Amino acid sequence: MRIKSFLAVAAIVATAALSGCVGGGSVFTSEYGARKDAGYQIPSVPIYKVDRKYHRQVVDYRGPEKPGTIIVDTGDKFLYLVMDGGKAMRYGIGVGREGFEWSGTARIALKREWPTWTPPGAMIQRQPELAKWAGGMPPGLTNPLGARALYLFNKGGDSGYRLHGTPEWNSIGKAMSSGCIRLMNQDIIDLYNRVDVGAKVIVS
Repeated sequence: MRIKSFLAVAAIVATAALSGCVGGGSVFTSEYGARKDAGYQIPSVPIYKVDRKYHRQVVDYRGPEKPGTIIVDTGDKFLYLVMDGGKAMRYGIGVGREGFEWSGTARIALKREWPTWTPPGAMIQRQPELAKWAGGMPPGLTNPLGARALYLFNKGGDSGYRLHGTPEWNSIGKAMSSGCIRLMNQDIIDLYNRVDVGAKVIVS
């Protein structure tokens, strides 16, 4: 983990704990209901089955990063969006399982609503049944990228990693993806509406 990334995450965790916001901040529990979006009917999340700490909520932030920066804490399974006024919006996430973890700094190069998903060649080799989607899986409620996707690029171009939605709400707080960072569909829509193309993303 890079020192700056560690300090950024540590600043959030420390101030959140001191303020009592962990599990008790401004929680947006009521926003996980069913909704219609671009013609798709997103089902409600049984949010009472999801640990309260992974519900979207506002926590304190006194770190060095500017508002608009995204900080992903893969260890504690949180994504933070730094906001004005010493605050950050915190979301629960699912992360890559063992062997698929990653870290570093990137930027959001593209934003897509109801994106097409194209499995990488290496994934198709591991799971031949995915070959039918080599040309792209159409968007929809069963698409692995969910309702929104934020595409992460670094100095080498497309990193291959995404911040994206998922209908699998029970995967939040766990390490079970192929490396990408997943949020509940209701949360990725909220994050998508708050961030701009070019935003800095720190994954640690």
